[in-house]
Order: sequence, then structure tokens, then C-alpha cells
Amino acid sequence: ILRDLFMAIVLRDTLEKRGALGQIKARIRAEVFNALDDQSEPRPPLSHENLLINELIREYLEYNKYKYAASVLTAESGQPEVPLDRQFLAKELNVVEDANGKSVPLLYGIISHFLHGGKEESIQNTLPKASLLNYPKQNLGKAPTERNQK
Repeated sequence: ILRDLFMAIVLRDTLEKRGALGQIKARIRAEVFNALDDQSEPRPPLSHENLLINELIREYLEYNKYKYAASVLTAESGQPEVPLDRQFLAKELNVVEDANGKSVPLLYGIISHFLHGGKEESIQNTLPKASLLNYPKQNLGKAPTERNQK
């Protein structure tokens, strides 16, 4: 019994160190949600605002590799499976991006704009001209614009 307990602890620690344990837990939660989701109950129609908000959140989740959270959001909200085109989303929100802002989700630029006061840039509907140091450094390998586009 002690040997089995020790093996279980070592296995859990190993999976946790590799980051696999969190992924397994997230996958289980997503599968449980899908199993419990009542497909017979129709979802209320998505408003234009909710569609845009959900897309900003989905872009953020996918960028940070929260793919199971993104899949649950898509399923639960009724968001279209194919993500909205980023240029379309920026146009709908009246956002003009600088080169640095295009490498991160739009939500980061919006938050940065409000955190830095949105001084003269707010008149021009542009996001602050900030270096990538102001944006998160993880996951910069794949830009959000490389997603499937509608």
C-alpha cells in the first residue's frame, strides 16, 4: 500500500511539473461540461456586443493557450466555431493598432490604453504606442492573426 501511495505521489508530481496535470484537469472539466450541456434547450441569440466581447475573450484565451477554456466558452455561449477575423474585430471596435499591438490579443491593447490614461491617442482612436515590454512576453511565437479567419 505504501509503495502504491508513493508511486501515485511521484506520478502526480511528475505530471504537475510537466504541466500535463493542469491540462488533464481542464480536459476533464471540458468533457464533463459537454456531457452535461443540454443541447435541447435553445440558447438565446447572441447580441452584437456579446459576440464582440466573447471574441475578445476567446482571442485572449487562445493566445495564452487556455484551449479548453476557449472551447467551453465557444460551446456554452453559442459563439461561432470559426473565430472572427481580427481586422474585422478591430474595425468594429474602432481600434487602430500599431505594429507591436498586432502581436498580442486586442484585449491587451484595450486594457493598456485605459491603464495609461488614453491621453491624446483616444482622440485618434489609436492604442498607445507601447513597446512589447508592456505586453506579456509568453506565447509570442504565434500571433493571433495566424488563427483561422472567417
